[in-house]
Amino acid sequence: MATKWSVDLNLKEADVGYTLLQQCPTPYGMKKLNALEKQVEAETNYSGRSSGDGAEKGTMSSIERTLIARKKAKAMAIATAPGKQIMMNGFMMYMSGKSLNLFSISITSMALLSPLKAIFNMGIAFKPFEDPDGKVDLQTAKLAYIALNLLWLIVGLYKMSNMRLLPTTSADWSGSVVWKEMLEGSNIPASW
Repeated sequence: MATKWSVDLNLKEADVGYTLLQQCPTPYGMKKLNALEKQVEAETNYSGRSSGDGAEKGTMSSIERTLIARKKAKAMAIATAPGKQIMMNGFMMYMSGKSLNLFSISITSMALLSPLKAIFNMGIAFKPFEDPDGKVDLQTAKLAYIALNLLWLIVGLYKMSNMRLLPTTSADWSGSVVWKEMLEGSNIPASW
């Protein structure tokens, strides 16, 4: 007969490192998550409680509120991810220079195509965080996602303009100017 064993990794107040762990600062992002959880809890309390508040229903609602807050936090993490890529790609485009070579063209094309693909696939990116009941509001996260991707696209277009790949000057349009043919010419002799 095999022996069954388990290890409880949760610290209790009587354990050795409990007080030391309580004195440590919270991990990065936890303060935002706690604030978001409190905001969602306040919104659900403001909207009114359902009749028959039992202990089981109260526990389920707190679990649901925590789940909603975590979904919102994860959605905002996805929404701000393009902001990190803007800085990295901006540095890569700066280091590639203004000359036309394979490396600079590939970096610039990546800076143009990646935000466009991200904007068009936004529904896929936020699908895991959608709630069928509509409790999770993803509008702010989606707007931030679109804004950061558009900023990334603008940085790519600026690089293309610096490489003279965009027609931004009047000399770029000189091929489409229709030249008028002179049908008649007149000369006025100079009087010396």
